[in-house]
Amino acid sequence: MPRHPLHRSPASTATQPRVSVVIPTFNEAKNLPHVFGLLPEDLHEVIVVDGRSTDGTIEVAQALRSDVRIVRQNRRGKGNAMACGFAAVTGDVIVMLDADGSADPREIPAYVAALVQGADFAKGTRFANGGGSADITRTRAWGNGWLNRAANLLYGTRYSDLCYGYNAFWTHCLPALELDAEGPGQDVKLWGDGFEIETLINTRIAKAGLRITEVPSYEHERIHGHSNLNTWRDGFRVLGALAVERINGKGTGQALTTQTERRLPPVAVPTTDTAPRDEALLAQPA
Repeated sequence: MPRHPLHRSPASTATQPRVSVVIPTFNEAKNLPHVFGLLPEDLHEVIVVDGRSTDGTIEVAQALRSDVRIVRQNRRGKGNAMACGFAAVTGDVIVMLDADGSADPREIPAYVAALVQGADFAKGTRFANGGGSADITRTRAWGNGWLNRAANLLYGTRYSDLCYGYNAFWTHCLPALELDAEGPGQDVKLWGDGFEIETLINTRIAKAGLRITEVPSYEHERIHGHSNLNTWRDGFRVLGALAVERINGKGTGQALTTQTERRLPPVAVPTTDTAPRDEALLAQPA
């Protein structure tokens, strides 16, 4: 399947960033051919962060893309995978991409465009015009709606899809995230190592005062395997993360570089906040 180049408008060609895609994996060998086949052709790097897969995920990734970079987690959980992957990035923009086929790599140019046009953080949303989901249930949409309300009240944001993990941001945002990728390899999961990672990132970006733009995204069903997501358990974990992040002081004032200090500053094009009102969440079908 042919790869699709990142969109380059005349205004942004001179400042096209180097895009690093970070893909956490755990037994995703069957899904990687689909995901890799849809990646844009001119990415700076693809980083696969593996959590001790036993199905040949690493070998499949290397066979599909000779330049893939393999990083192994030092603990367990998606959050730890993202922290380890972010620490290995050498590009200007980081794209968070799931390996199960639910996130469409062909949307990467839209995320990059939002950043080039002035945003620090491009937040994917299934609940804006052009977005949607073939996977979310009515219960999860309801829970997501209430978590959005809590986050927006606590952090002064306008998020419409707090729990969606398809996001992109400039690498200058990394200090604000304060993620821990250090320590010896061990089979444990610490705070921030689980599915609460999206909440930590979203809240710390907001606390640092960074500019956020939402990007419509369509979530597909997982192709092979089963999701580790548990609606109620992980929902309460997200709620706990919102409370902890409100008082822990992390993420405040840590992203010190400005647009003029970036290696590749975005073009000065006005950016429109695409975030819809939260009430749109409850109007979505299951």
